[in-house]
Amino acid sequence: MKAEVRGAAWGRQGSIVLGNEGILRNGKWTRARSLGWMVAMLVVVGAILSLQSIVKSLISNDSVTLAMAFVCTFLAYAAYFAMVHYGERRRPSELAVRPLLREYFAGFLVGAAIITTVIGLLWLAGQYDITRGNWSDWGHDLREAIGTGLLEELLARLILFRLLARAFGVPAGFLVSASAFGAAHLANQNSSPLAAFAIAIEAGLLFAGFYFLTGRIWMSAGIHAGWNFLLGGLFGARVSGMTSEGSLLVSMPSLGSADLFTGGAFGPEASIPAIIVGFAAFLLTVRLAPRLSRGACKKLLMTGGLDRPYDVDAGDRC
Repeated sequence: MKAEVRGAAWGRQGSIVLGNEGILRNGKWTRARSLGWMVAMLVVVGAILSLQSIVKSLISNDSVTLAMAFVCTFLAYAAYFAMVHYGERRRPSELAVRPLLREYFAGFLVGAAIITTVIGLLWLAGQYDITRGNWSDWGHDLREAIGTGLLEELLARLILFRLLARAFGVPAGFLVSASAFGAAHLANQNSSPLAAFAIAIEAGLLFAGFYFLTGRIWMSAGIHAGWNFLLGGLFGARVSGMTSEGSLLVSMPSLGSADLFTGGAFGPEASIPAIIVGFAAFLLTVRLAPRLSRGACKKLLMTGGLDRPYDVDAGDRC
């Protein structure tokens, strides 16, 4: 069996396994096969997730709806595992169970710290008011944050980012998957092109960065959950344009504040501090990855880990 091929970008060696066997083997039509495989995965996972809507239309019960959300998420991950195992002929190390809890909780704390920094900067700048609320549904907030994080990371990072990286190289995978993630938020309430751009930078790149660094999805999913939980459940700010109710605090733009700076009606995720802090954290994830040597670059090119020399920076071109 060939060694697992790990992606690299801008002169840094990531831990993400792109796949180089089965459907993703090197050779003719590799790019087309990667994109076709990506579409197939999205169709299968989408079909599984649609079960939630079907059950909801038949049984109008909040507990049943919540249970189905987690059941469908579990089935979606199981389907991904099976497709990688049989279609790519490898065991998906990105779903390794042993580091799950450690990396997930570490990610949760990182996400909480990042969004706390953003809210803190907005408050210190006099652009946000924070008042006491009534935390009446923290359990719902937590469950929704966990479910949303797991589901969106499966779709946006495990499928879109990884397979775009296999087809076009890791840098292109970062940019295209982040752009798609931001564009998907244009349908949200109070969204705008600026909000979509902000989401692409601070979340699309950031969450993919931690997947690139660790090679597993758990830390990215934890960051996503911690970010959403504190933003909506604790601080009571809008989450991607949607209002938060029953939160511990209530955070809103101050009277006369600049929408361009605060994110306006979309919420802090469209703010200037969020873009700066999120992008800085993304750059840190790339910086923390080991630097590629010229010899490693050549080896990866020969084994298919790097499809083109521009997967690394100019100093490490083969």
